[in-house]
Amino acid sequence: MNDLKNQEATVLTSQQSNDSASFDRKRHIFGAFFGPLCALLVYFTHIEGLTPESHKLLAIMTLVAIWWITEPVAIPITSLLGPTLCVVFGVVPMKTAFAAFANPMIFLFMGGFLIAKGMMVNGLDKRIAYGIMSMKWVGDSPRRIFLAIGLACMICSGWISNTATAAMMFPIALGLLEAIREMMAANGKIIDLKSYKYATGLMLMTAYACSIGGVLTPIGTPPNIIMLGFLNELAPTAPHVSFFDWMVWGFVAMVAYFVIAYIVLWRMFPADVKHIEGAQEFIARHVQELGKWTRAQKNTLIAFIVAVALWVAPGVLSIIYGSDAEIVKTYNKYFPEAIAAMVGGLLLFFLPVNVKEGKMTLTWKEGVAGIEWGTLLLFGGGLAMGGLMYTTGLSEWIGEAIKTMMGGQPSEVLFVGVFCIAALLLSELTSHTAATNLIGPIAIGTALSMGFSPIPVAVGIALSSSLGFMMPVSTPPNAIVYASGYVPITKMIKSGVIIDVIGILLITIPVVLLLVKAIMGV
Repeated sequence: MNDLKNQEATVLTSQQSNDSASFDRKRHIFGAFFGPLCALLVYFTHIEGLTPESHKLLAIMTLVAIWWITEPVAIPITSLLGPTLCVVFGVVPMKTAFAAFANPMIFLFMGGFLIAKGMMVNGLDKRIAYGIMSMKWVGDSPRRIFLAIGLACMICSGWISNTATAAMMFPIALGLLEAIREMMAANGKIIDLKSYKYATGLMLMTAYACSIGGVLTPIGTPPNIIMLGFLNELAPTAPHVSFFDWMVWGFVAMVAYFVIAYIVLWRMFPADVKHIEGAQEFIARHVQELGKWTRAQKNTLIAFIVAVALWVAPGVLSIIYGSDAEIVKTYNKYFPEAIAAMVGGLLLFFLPVNVKEGKMTLTWKEGVAGIEWGTLLLFGGGLAMGGLMYTTGLSEWIGEAIKTMMGGQPSEVLFVGVFCIAALLLSELTSHTAATNLIGPIAIGTALSMGFSPIPVAVGIALSSSLGFMMPVSTPPNAIVYASGYVPITKMIKSGVIIDVIGILLITIPVVLLLVKAIMGV
Protein backbone atom coordinates (compact mmCIF):
# COMPACT_ATOMS: atom_id res chain seq x y z
CA MET A 1 0.00 0.00 0.00
CA ASN A 2 2.82 2.40 0.91
CA ASP A 3 4.65 1.65 -2.35
CA LEU A 4 1.47 2.34 -4.32
CA LYS A 5 0.94 5.66 -2.57
CA ASN A 6 4.56 6.63 -3.15
CA GLN A 7 4.20 5.77 -6.85
CA GLU A 8 1.05 7.88 -7.09
CA ALA A 9 2.78 10.83 -5.41
CA THR A 10 5.74 10.46 -7.74
CA VAL A 11 3.47 10.43 -10.81
CA LEU A 12 1.60 13.53 -9.60
CA THR A 13 4.81 15.39 -8.84
CA SER A 14 6.16 14.42 -12.25
CA GLN A 15 3.00 15.71 -13.97
CA GLN A 16 3.23 18.99 -12.09
CA SER A 17 6.90 19.35 -13.02
CA ASN A 18 6.11 18.65 -16.68
CA ASP A 19 3.31 21.24 -16.70
CA SER A 20 5.59 23.81 -15.13
CA ALA A 21 8.41 22.98 -17.57
CA SER A 22 6.04 23.32 -20.54
CA PHE A 23 4.86 26.74 -19.37
CA ASP A 24 8.46 27.86 -18.82
CA ARG A 25 9.51 26.74 -22.31
CA LYS A 26 6.70 28.71 -23.93
CA ARG A 27 7.55 31.74 -21.79
CA HIS A 28 11.23 31.52 -22.75
CA ILE A 29 10.51 31.18 -26.49
CA PHE A 30 8.01 34.05 -26.44
CA GLY A 31 10.48 36.32 -24.65
CA ALA A 32 13.39 35.40 -26.92
CA PHE A 33 11.57 36.85 -29.94
CA PHE A 34 9.28 39.44 -28.35
CA GLY A 35 12.03 41.19 -26.35
CA PRO A 36 14.31 42.17 -29.25
CA LEU A 37 11.29 43.03 -31.43
CA CYS A 38 9.91 45.47 -28.85
CA ALA A 39 13.37 46.93 -28.24
CA LEU A 40 13.79 47.63 -31.97
CA LEU A 41 10.35 49.23 -32.18
CA VAL A 42 11.23 51.56 -29.31
CA TYR A 43 14.64 52.31 -30.82
CA PHE A 44 13.25 53.34 -34.23
CA THR A 45 10.22 55.24 -32.86
CA HIS A 46 10.59 58.98 -32.32
CA ILE A 47 9.67 59.86 -28.73
CA GLU A 48 9.31 63.47 -27.62
CA GLY A 49 11.19 64.60 -24.53
CA LEU A 50 13.97 62.00 -24.62
CA THR A 51 17.63 62.73 -25.25
CA PRO A 52 19.46 60.37 -27.64
CA GLU A 53 21.09 58.61 -24.67
CA SER A 54 17.83 58.16 -22.74
CA HIS A 55 16.08 56.98 -25.92
CA LYS A 56 18.70 54.29 -26.47
CA LEU A 57 18.49 53.35 -22.78
CA LEU A 58 14.71 53.01 -23.04
CA ALA A 59 15.12 50.52 -25.90
CA ILE A 60 17.72 48.56 -23.93
CA MET A 61 15.55 48.63 -20.80
CA THR A 62 12.63 47.29 -22.86
CA LEU A 63 14.70 44.28 -23.85
CA VAL A 64 16.06 43.78 -20.33
CA ALA A 65 12.62 44.10 -18.73
CA ILE A 66 11.00 41.55 -21.05
CA TRP A 67 13.90 39.13 -20.63
CA TRP A 68 13.87 39.51 -16.86
CA ILE A 69 10.21 38.50 -16.89
CA THR A 70 10.31 35.74 -19.54
CA GLU A 71 13.86 34.46 -18.82
CA PRO A 72 14.96 33.18 -22.27
CA VAL A 73 18.42 33.36 -20.70
CA ALA A 74 19.30 33.32 -17.00
CA ILE A 75 18.36 36.52 -15.17
CA PRO A 76 21.99 37.28 -14.13
CA ILE A 77 23.05 37.06 -17.80
CA THR A 78 20.38 39.59 -18.73
CA SER A 79 21.64 41.78 -15.90
CA LEU A 80 25.10 41.77 -17.48
CA LEU A 81 23.67 42.28 -20.97
CA GLY A 82 22.02 45.61 -20.06
CA PRO A 83 25.19 47.53 -19.07
CA THR A 84 27.10 45.87 -21.92
CA LEU A 85 24.61 47.14 -24.51
CA CYS A 86 24.73 50.59 -22.91
CA VAL A 87 28.46 50.71 -23.67
CA VAL A 88 28.07 49.25 -27.19
CA PHE A 89 25.38 51.80 -28.15
CA GLY A 90 27.21 54.74 -26.63
CA VAL A 91 24.86 55.51 -23.74
CA VAL A 92 27.74 55.76 -21.24
CA PRO A 93 31.43 54.74 -21.02
CA MET A 94 32.28 51.30 -19.65
CA LYS A 95 33.56 52.62 -16.31
CA THR A 96 30.24 54.31 -15.66
CA ALA A 97 28.13 51.38 -16.88
CA PHE A 98 29.75 48.82 -14.57
CA ALA A 99 30.49 51.03 -11.54
CA ALA A 100 27.39 49.74 -9.74
CA PHE A 101 28.90 46.24 -9.51
CA ALA A 102 31.15 47.62 -6.75
CA ASN A 103 28.23 49.10 -4.80
CA PRO A 104 28.63 48.56 -1.01
CA MET A 105 25.20 46.89 -0.90
CA ILE A 106 26.62 44.00 -2.93
CA PHE A 107 29.24 43.41 -0.26
CA LEU A 108 26.59 43.63 2.45
CA PHE A 109 24.82 40.73 0.80
CA MET A 110 28.09 38.90 0.13
CA GLY A 111 28.90 38.95 3.85
CA GLY A 112 25.38 37.73 4.59
CA PHE A 113 25.84 34.87 2.11
CA LEU A 114 29.06 33.78 3.86
CA ILE A 115 27.42 33.78 7.29
CA ALA A 116 24.42 31.86 5.93
CA LYS A 117 26.70 29.31 4.27
CA GLY A 118 28.58 28.83 7.52
CA MET A 119 25.31 28.17 9.32
CA MET A 120 24.24 25.60 6.73
CA VAL A 121 27.62 23.83 6.36
CA ASN A 122 28.06 23.48 10.11
CA GLY A 123 24.45 22.58 10.90
CA LEU A 124 23.61 25.66 12.97
CA ASP A 125 20.47 26.28 10.92
CA LYS A 126 19.07 22.82 11.64
CA ARG A 127 19.96 23.14 15.32
CA ILE A 128 17.93 26.37 15.50
CA ALA A 129 14.99 24.86 13.57
CA TYR A 130 14.84 21.63 15.59
CA GLY A 131 15.40 23.64 18.76
CA ILE A 132 12.18 25.53 18.11
CA MET A 133 10.32 22.36 17.14
CA SER A 134 11.44 20.53 20.30
CA MET A 135 10.21 23.16 22.76
CA LYS A 136 7.84 21.79 25.40
CA TRP A 137 4.95 24.04 24.41
CA VAL A 138 4.85 22.42 20.94
CA GLY A 139 4.26 18.85 22.06
CA ASP A 140 2.18 16.69 19.71
CA SER A 141 -0.57 19.23 19.02
CA PRO A 142 -1.16 19.66 15.25
CA ARG A 143 -1.97 23.32 15.75
CA ARG A 144 1.19 24.01 17.73
CA ILE A 145 3.31 22.02 15.29
CA PHE A 146 1.76 24.10 12.51
CA LEU A 147 2.77 27.24 14.41
CA ALA A 148 6.25 25.95 15.29
CA ILE A 149 7.05 25.02 11.68
CA GLY A 150 6.06 28.53 10.64
CA LEU A 151 8.11 30.17 13.38
CA ALA A 152 11.20 28.11 12.54
CA CYS A 153 10.91 29.01 8.85
CA MET A 154 10.30 32.67 9.60
CA ILE A 155 13.17 33.11 12.05
CA CYS A 156 15.73 31.29 9.89
CA SER A 157 14.76 33.07 6.67
CA GLY A 158 15.38 36.45 8.28
CA TRP A 159 19.09 35.65 8.04
CA ILE A 160 19.37 32.77 5.54
CA SER A 161 18.01 32.79 2.00
CA ASN A 162 14.34 31.88 1.68
CA THR A 163 15.21 29.08 -0.73
CA ALA A 164 17.76 27.48 1.60
CA THR A 165 15.35 27.73 4.54
CA ALA A 166 12.53 26.12 2.55
CA ALA A 167 14.84 23.34 1.35
CA MET A 168 15.88 22.68 4.96
CA MET A 169 12.38 22.76 6.48
CA PHE A 170 10.64 20.89 3.64
CA PRO A 171 11.85 17.39 4.66
CA ILE A 172 11.04 18.15 8.31
CA ALA A 173 7.44 18.97 7.38
CA LEU A 174 7.24 15.85 5.18
CA GLY A 175 8.48 13.70 8.06
CA LEU A 176 5.81 15.07 10.37
CA LEU A 177 3.11 14.40 7.79
CA GLU A 178 4.34 10.84 7.43
CA ALA A 179 4.10 10.47 11.22
CA ILE A 180 0.46 11.60 11.00
CA ARG A 181 -0.26 9.10 8.22
CA GLU A 182 1.31 6.24 10.18
CA MET A 183 -0.51 7.21 13.38
CA MET A 184 -3.87 7.24 11.62
CA ALA A 185 -3.10 3.98 9.81
CA ALA A 186 -2.38 2.35 13.17
CA ASN A 187 -5.80 3.54 14.36
CA GLY A 188 -7.47 2.02 11.31
CA LYS A 189 -7.89 5.25 9.33
CA ILE A 190 -6.18 5.40 5.93
CA ILE A 191 -5.57 8.94 4.63
CA ASP A 192 -4.27 10.21 1.32
CA LEU A 193 -1.86 13.04 2.05
CA LYS A 194 -2.42 14.50 -1.44
CA SER A 195 -6.00 15.37 -0.50
CA TYR A 196 -5.46 15.83 3.25
CA LYS A 197 -6.23 19.41 4.26
CA TYR A 198 -3.66 19.59 7.04
CA ALA A 199 -0.90 18.40 4.67
CA THR A 200 -1.73 21.22 2.25
CA GLY A 201 -1.79 23.75 5.05
CA LEU A 202 1.52 22.62 6.53
CA MET A 203 3.23 22.77 3.13
CA LEU A 204 1.85 26.26 2.46
CA MET A 205 2.85 27.45 5.93
CA THR A 206 6.39 26.23 5.23
CA ALA A 207 6.56 28.20 1.99
CA TYR A 208 4.79 31.36 3.13
CA ALA A 209 6.69 31.67 6.41
CA CYS A 210 10.00 31.48 4.54
CA SER A 211 8.96 34.46 2.40
CA ILE A 212 7.50 36.35 5.36
CA GLY A 213 10.68 35.99 7.42
CA GLY A 214 12.69 37.60 4.64
CA VAL A 215 11.23 41.05 5.37
CA LEU A 216 12.90 41.19 8.81
CA THR A 217 16.37 42.35 7.73
CA PRO A 218 17.95 44.02 4.70
CA ILE A 219 19.74 40.75 3.91
CA GLY A 220 16.65 38.59 4.43
CA THR A 221 15.58 38.64 0.79
CA PRO A 222 16.96 40.25 -2.41
CA PRO A 223 14.20 42.89 -2.89
CA ASN A 224 15.18 44.54 0.42
CA ILE A 225 18.80 45.05 -0.52
CA ILE A 226 17.90 46.02 -4.09
CA MET A 227 15.65 48.84 -2.93
CA LEU A 228 18.25 50.07 -0.43
CA GLY A 229 20.76 50.11 -3.26
CA PHE A 230 18.40 52.11 -5.45
CA LEU A 231 17.85 54.62 -2.65
CA ASN A 232 21.59 55.13 -2.29
CA GLU A 233 22.08 55.44 -6.06
CA LEU A 234 19.03 57.44 -7.09
CA ALA A 235 18.23 59.47 -3.96
CA PRO A 236 21.56 60.19 -2.25
CA THR A 237 20.11 63.20 -0.41
CA ALA A 238 17.39 61.11 1.27
CA PRO A 239 17.98 60.05 4.90
CA HIS A 240 20.12 56.92 5.25
CA VAL A 241 18.15 53.75 6.04
CA SER A 242 20.20 51.79 8.56
CA PHE A 243 20.10 48.08 9.27
CA PHE A 244 18.49 48.86 12.62
CA ASP A 245 15.83 51.10 11.02
CA TRP A 246 14.84 48.34 8.63
CA MET A 247 14.64 45.75 11.43
CA VAL A 248 12.19 47.91 13.37
CA TRP A 249 9.54 48.12 10.66
CA GLY A 250 10.59 44.74 9.24
CA PHE A 251 9.81 43.09 12.58
CA VAL A 252 6.37 44.73 12.79
CA ALA A 253 5.52 43.77 9.20
CA MET A 254 6.87 40.24 9.63
CA VAL A 255 4.81 39.53 12.76
CA ALA A 256 1.67 41.01 11.22
CA TYR A 257 2.09 39.04 7.96
CA PHE A 258 2.71 35.85 9.93
CA VAL A 259 -0.39 36.26 12.10
CA ILE A 260 -2.52 36.78 8.99
CA ALA A 261 -1.00 33.77 7.22
CA TYR A 262 -1.40 31.57 10.28
CA ILE A 263 -5.06 32.48 10.82
CA VAL A 264 -5.98 32.13 7.14
CA LEU A 265 -4.17 28.82 6.62
CA TRP A 266 -5.39 27.25 9.83
CA ARG A 267 -9.00 28.15 9.06
CA MET A 268 -8.69 26.81 5.51
CA PHE A 269 -6.68 23.68 6.33
CA PRO A 270 -7.36 22.53 9.92
CA ALA A 271 -6.27 19.17 11.32
CA ASP A 272 -8.88 16.53 12.09
CA VAL A 273 -7.00 15.13 15.08
CA LYS A 274 -6.03 16.69 18.40
CA HIS A 275 -2.73 14.84 18.82
CA ILE A 276 -0.08 13.50 16.46
CA GLU A 277 1.28 10.38 18.05
CA GLY A 278 4.95 9.95 17.24
CA ALA A 279 5.57 13.62 16.45
CA GLN A 280 7.57 14.25 19.61
CA GLU A 281 9.60 11.09 19.07
CA PHE A 282 10.29 12.15 15.48
CA ILE A 283 11.63 15.55 16.58
CA ALA A 284 13.52 14.12 19.57
CA ARG A 285 15.24 11.55 17.34
CA HIS A 286 16.48 14.23 14.97
CA VAL A 287 17.62 16.47 17.82
CA GLN A 288 19.57 13.52 19.25
CA GLU A 289 21.16 12.90 15.84
CA LEU A 290 22.54 16.44 15.91
CA GLY A 291 24.64 15.48 18.95
CA LYS A 292 26.44 18.03 21.09
CA TRP A 293 27.35 21.49 19.92
CA THR A 294 30.46 21.30 17.74
CA ARG A 295 33.30 23.81 17.73
CA ALA A 296 32.32 24.82 14.19
CA GLN A 297 28.74 25.54 15.29
CA LYS A 298 29.95 27.63 18.23
CA ASN A 299 32.32 29.58 15.98
CA THR A 300 29.55 30.20 13.46
CA LEU A 301 27.28 31.46 16.22
CA ILE A 302 30.04 33.82 17.37
CA ALA A 303 30.50 35.21 13.85
CA PHE A 304 26.74 35.63 13.48
CA ILE A 305 26.42 37.44 16.82
CA VAL A 306 29.33 39.74 15.95
CA ALA A 307 27.71 40.70 12.64
CA VAL A 308 24.30 41.32 14.23
CA ALA A 309 25.87 43.36 17.04
CA LEU A 310 27.73 45.52 14.53
CA TRP A 311 24.54 45.96 12.50
CA VAL A 312 22.34 47.10 15.37
CA ALA A 313 24.98 49.08 17.31
CA PRO A 314 24.45 52.38 15.44
CA GLY A 315 20.72 52.20 16.11
CA VAL A 316 21.33 51.66 19.82
CA LEU A 317 23.91 54.47 19.90
CA SER A 318 21.45 56.78 18.13
CA ILE A 319 18.81 56.06 20.79
CA ILE A 320 21.28 56.78 23.61
CA TYR A 321 23.22 59.74 22.20
CA GLY A 322 21.05 61.00 19.34
CA SER A 323 21.41 60.38 15.61
CA ASP A 324 23.66 63.43 15.10
CA ALA A 325 26.11 62.55 17.89
CA GLU A 326 29.79 62.37 16.99
CA ILE A 327 30.10 58.80 18.28
CA VAL A 328 27.38 57.67 15.84
CA LYS A 329 29.06 59.40 12.89
CA THR A 330 32.44 57.90 13.81
CA TYR A 331 30.98 54.42 14.16
CA ASN A 332 29.21 54.63 10.79
CA LYS A 333 32.46 55.81 9.20
CA TYR A 334 34.41 52.74 10.27
CA PHE A 335 31.65 50.12 10.48
CA PRO A 336 28.97 50.73 7.83
CA GLU A 337 26.54 47.85 7.24
CA ALA A 338 28.59 46.30 4.42
CA ILE A 339 31.77 46.21 6.53
CA ALA A 340 29.85 44.70 9.45
CA ALA A 341 28.63 41.92 7.14
CA MET A 342 32.11 41.28 5.76
CA VAL A 343 33.62 41.20 9.28
CA GLY A 344 31.12 38.51 10.32
CA GLY A 345 31.57 36.56 7.10
CA LEU A 346 35.38 36.73 7.08
CA LEU A 347 35.59 35.69 10.73
CA LEU A 348 34.50 32.23 9.65
CA PHE A 349 37.80 31.83 7.75
CA PHE A 350 39.84 32.76 10.84
CA LEU A 351 38.06 30.99 13.72
CA PRO A 352 39.78 27.58 14.06
CA VAL A 353 38.04 24.25 14.44
CA ASN A 354 41.25 22.21 14.62
CA VAL A 355 44.45 24.22 15.06
CA LYS A 356 46.81 21.27 14.45
CA GLU A 357 45.18 20.43 11.11
CA GLY A 358 44.71 24.09 10.19
CA LYS A 359 40.97 23.56 9.77
CA MET A 360 38.85 26.68 10.01
CA THR A 361 35.11 27.11 10.47
CA LEU A 362 34.58 27.73 6.76
CA THR A 363 36.89 26.72 3.91
CA TRP A 364 37.51 28.80 0.80
CA LYS A 365 35.81 26.22 -1.39
CA GLU A 366 32.72 26.20 0.85
CA GLY A 367 32.70 30.00 0.94
CA VAL A 368 32.88 30.35 -2.84
CA ALA A 369 30.08 27.81 -3.23
CA GLY A 370 28.04 29.66 -0.60
CA ILE A 371 28.06 32.98 -2.43
CA GLU A 372 25.17 33.26 -4.86
CA TRP A 373 27.16 34.94 -7.60
CA GLY A 374 24.16 35.06 -9.91
CA THR A 375 22.22 37.07 -7.33
CA LEU A 376 25.11 39.50 -6.89
CA LEU A 377 25.32 39.96 -10.67
CA LEU A 378 21.58 40.59 -10.72
CA PHE A 379 22.03 43.26 -8.04
CA GLY A 380 24.86 44.88 -9.95
CA GLY A 381 22.95 44.88 -13.24
CA GLY A 382 19.79 46.19 -11.64
CA LEU A 383 21.62 48.98 -9.83
CA ALA A 384 23.53 49.84 -13.01
CA MET A 385 20.39 50.14 -15.13
CA GLY A 386 18.54 52.01 -12.39
CA GLY A 387 21.40 54.46 -11.99
CA LEU A 388 21.56 55.07 -15.74
CA MET A 389 17.83 55.70 -15.86
CA TYR A 390 18.40 58.44 -13.31
CA THR A 391 21.51 60.05 -14.85
CA THR A 392 20.13 60.06 -18.41
CA GLY A 393 16.81 61.54 -17.29
CA LEU A 394 14.79 58.47 -18.34
CA SER A 395 13.35 57.89 -14.88
CA GLU A 396 12.25 61.52 -14.67
CA TRP A 397 10.54 61.22 -18.09
CA ILE A 398 8.76 58.03 -17.00
CA GLY A 399 7.83 59.68 -13.70
CA GLU A 400 6.23 62.61 -15.47
CA ALA A 401 4.30 60.21 -17.71
CA ILE A 402 3.02 58.31 -14.66
CA LYS A 403 2.18 61.60 -12.94
CA THR A 404 0.07 62.60 -15.93
CA MET A 405 -1.68 59.22 -15.95
CA MET A 406 -2.54 59.69 -12.25
CA GLY A 407 -4.16 63.02 -13.02
CA GLY A 408 -1.42 65.39 -11.94
CA GLN A 409 -0.54 65.27 -8.25
CA PRO A 410 -2.13 62.25 -6.54
CA SER A 411 -2.20 61.71 -2.80
CA GLU A 412 0.77 59.88 -1.31
CA VAL A 413 -1.53 57.05 -0.20
CA LEU A 414 -2.66 56.46 -3.80
CA PHE A 415 0.89 56.83 -5.10
CA VAL A 416 2.37 54.28 -2.68
CA GLY A 417 -0.60 51.95 -3.08
CA VAL A 418 -0.31 51.84 -6.88
CA PHE A 419 3.36 50.90 -6.82
CA CYS A 420 2.92 48.37 -4.00
CA ILE A 421 0.13 46.61 -5.90
CA ALA A 422 2.15 46.73 -9.14
CA ALA A 423 5.14 45.14 -7.38
CA LEU A 424 2.92 42.45 -5.90
CA LEU A 425 1.24 41.57 -9.19
CA LEU A 426 4.51 41.47 -11.10
CA SER A 427 6.18 39.33 -8.43
CA GLU A 428 3.36 36.80 -8.80
CA LEU A 429 4.24 36.36 -12.48
CA THR A 430 8.02 36.44 -12.35
CA SER A 431 10.97 36.48 -9.96
CA HIS A 432 10.47 39.01 -7.16
CA THR A 433 14.05 40.18 -7.69
CA ALA A 434 13.31 40.95 -11.34
CA ALA A 435 10.06 42.69 -10.35
CA THR A 436 11.91 44.90 -7.87
CA ASN A 437 14.60 45.77 -10.40
CA LEU A 438 11.94 46.83 -12.89
CA ILE A 439 9.66 48.86 -10.65
CA GLY A 440 12.17 50.27 -8.14
CA PRO A 441 13.90 52.92 -10.29
CA ILE A 442 10.60 54.08 -11.80
CA ALA A 443 8.96 54.42 -8.37
CA ILE A 444 11.86 56.35 -6.85
CA GLY A 445 12.17 58.62 -9.89
CA THR A 446 8.42 59.29 -9.87
CA ALA A 447 8.45 60.00 -6.12
CA LEU A 448 11.20 62.57 -6.57
CA SER A 449 9.38 64.25 -9.47
CA MET A 450 6.20 64.49 -7.39
CA GLY A 451 7.98 65.87 -4.34
CA PHE A 452 7.44 62.77 -2.19
CA SER A 453 10.11 61.10 -0.09
CA PRO A 454 11.29 58.00 -1.99
CA ILE A 455 11.81 55.96 1.17
CA PRO A 456 8.17 54.91 1.87
CA VAL A 457 7.51 53.71 -1.69
CA ALA A 458 10.90 51.95 -1.83
CA VAL A 459 10.17 50.04 1.38
CA GLY A 460 6.61 49.37 0.21
CA ILE A 461 7.85 47.78 -3.02
CA ALA A 462 10.31 45.59 -1.12
CA LEU A 463 7.63 44.39 1.32
CA SER A 464 5.05 43.87 -1.43
CA SER A 465 7.46 41.80 -3.51
CA SER A 466 7.72 39.33 -0.62
CA LEU A 467 3.96 38.72 -0.72
CA GLY A 468 4.09 36.51 -3.81
CA PHE A 469 1.94 33.69 -2.41
CA MET A 470 -0.36 32.83 -5.32
CA MET A 471 1.73 30.90 -7.83
CA PRO A 472 4.52 28.30 -7.72
CA VAL A 473 6.62 30.54 -9.99
CA SER A 474 6.34 33.49 -7.59
CA THR A 475 9.07 32.35 -5.17
CA PRO A 476 11.36 29.29 -4.83
CA PRO A 477 9.69 28.26 -1.52
CA ASN A 478 6.34 28.09 -3.34
CA ALA A 479 7.88 25.95 -6.08
CA ILE A 480 9.51 23.61 -3.54
CA VAL A 481 6.30 22.80 -1.65
CA TYR A 482 4.23 22.65 -4.85
CA ALA A 483 6.52 19.89 -6.11
CA SER A 484 5.52 17.75 -3.11
CA GLY A 485 2.18 16.95 -4.75
CA TYR A 486 0.33 17.95 -1.56
CA VAL A 487 -0.56 21.48 -2.72
CA PRO A 488 -3.21 21.79 -5.46
CA ILE A 489 -2.63 24.91 -7.53
CA THR A 490 -6.20 26.08 -6.83
CA LYS A 491 -5.56 25.97 -3.07
CA MET A 492 -2.33 27.94 -3.42
CA ILE A 493 -4.07 30.59 -5.52
CA LYS A 494 -7.05 30.87 -3.18
CA SER A 495 -5.03 31.15 0.02
CA GLY A 496 -2.46 33.37 -1.68
CA VAL A 497 -5.06 35.85 -2.91
CA ILE A 498 -6.58 36.21 0.56
CA ILE A 499 -3.23 36.74 2.30
CA ASP A 500 -1.96 39.06 -0.45
CA VAL A 501 -5.01 41.33 -0.32
CA ILE A 502 -5.20 41.50 3.48
CA GLY A 503 -1.45 41.87 3.79
CA ILE A 504 -0.99 44.71 1.33
CA LEU A 505 -4.06 46.70 2.40
CA LEU A 506 -3.90 46.25 6.18
CA ILE A 507 -0.16 45.81 6.72
CA THR A 508 2.10 47.00 3.89
CA ILE A 509 0.57 50.38 3.09
CA PRO A 510 -0.13 51.39 6.75
CA VAL A 511 3.36 50.28 7.87
CA VAL A 512 4.98 52.23 5.05
CA LEU A 513 2.93 55.41 5.45
CA LEU A 514 2.89 55.49 9.25
CA LEU A 515 5.79 53.56 10.77
CA VAL A 516 8.43 54.11 8.08
CA LYS A 517 7.63 57.82 7.74
CA ALA A 518 7.69 58.25 11.53
CA ILE A 519 11.04 56.48 11.97
CA MET A 520 12.74 58.23 9.04
CA GLY A 521 11.13 61.61 9.73
CA VAL A 522 9.98 62.03 6.12
